[in-house]
Amino acid sequence: MKKLFSSFFLLLFATFSVNAQDAAQPAVNPNAAEISFDKTVHDYGTIIQGADGTSEFKFTNTGKEPLILSKPQSSCGCTVPTWPQEPILPGKSEIIKVTYNTQNVGPINKTVTVNSNAKTNRIILSIKGTVVAKPATSEPVKANAPGSPVSK
Repeated sequence: MKKLFSSFFLLLFATFSVNAQDAAQPAVNPNAAEISFDKTVHDYGTIIQGADGTSEFKFTNTGKEPLILSKPQSSCGCTVPTWPQEPILPGKSEIIKVTYNTQNVGPINKTVTVNSNAKTNRIILSIKGTVVAKPATSEPVKANAPGSPVSK
């Protein structure tokens, strides 16, 4: 009898535990906004130091409600995202611009985390590539040319 009572109590406890976990998870809104990117990785390849480090990530709200983006967070201060501040209506497309400061030579491997009210509420955008030093100019300065030193 004790085993039967213990088994019943254990089964009852397990049932309430499972139901409590289900209740803690929010219901998914079938009409919620959804964000779909054309690409989530931008590869600069090899880029020259000081060049324009701007890349664009086009996305579309494929859901049924307006899409609202929170402030995207970059992985470092050398990467600055610019995003639309207004809600994006269903079926409409927008762009998130990511500008990387190309002053430092070396590999690029940075991320921008985009948070929103979409079903998939967090998406990671990545930029990668390599910044190489500016090539040295080999043109000699002509004597007495404007801006050149005057020899005496």
